[in-house]
Amino acid sequence: MQGETFSRVQTFTKMEPIRTSPRKQVGILGGTFNPVHIAHLITADQVGKALGLETVALMPSNQPPHQDEKKTIDAVHRLQMLELAIVDNPLLSIEPIELQRAGKSYTYDTMKLLTEQNPDTDYYFIIGGDMVEYLPKWYKIDELMQMVNFVGVRRPNYPTETEYPIIWIDVPLMDVSSTQLRKKIAQGCSVNYLVPPNVVNYIQEKGLYLDEI
Repeated sequence: MQGETFSRVQTFTKMEPIRTSPRKQVGILGGTFNPVHIAHLITADQVGKALGLETVALMPSNQPPHQDEKKTIDAVHRLQMLELAIVDNPLLSIEPIELQRAGKSYTYDTMKLLTEQNPDTDYYFIIGGDMVEYLPKWYKIDELMQMVNFVGVRRPNYPTETEYPIIWIDVPLMDVSSTQLRKKIAQGCSVNYLVPPNVVNYIQEKGLYLDEI
């Protein structure tokens, strides 16, 4: 696989099922979701509808292996915020497997377990275009490529050429990050319209992120 470069770009801009198949078609969007925000939700919704997927599961990580250990709020809060965020969108769901497994969240281990548990499902793993260049460094990337279809969300100034097969999707560009939102909350700034209203209410009721540096 690694000796070939895929320069032909696949782009889907409207609802267009990948193929007619009795197998389930499920998207996976991973992240800490600390907190979940509109960029997460729009990306999941746009990709799911563009590819005609049955569902796009938001999969909160326990501890991302590619990052230094950092403080995150309790998983109970992150799961509750996700449930609130997707309550009115039947396309979206939650996959809690990495929180249940605990430890570092290697994508290969997670997807191996999911594909074993759901042999009738084809998975579409969604990543930002800025992450594509790091794929060669992912744990057991070649084996992972045999398990899932990678879906890349285009990012400005990042190339779409890669040695790996990627399905590229155009999604509205949004410069929103959970880190930015946590700081705004700690500073007493509004995050209205950046975070779903019911999630904003939950954050305020629980007093989350007030000590963010």
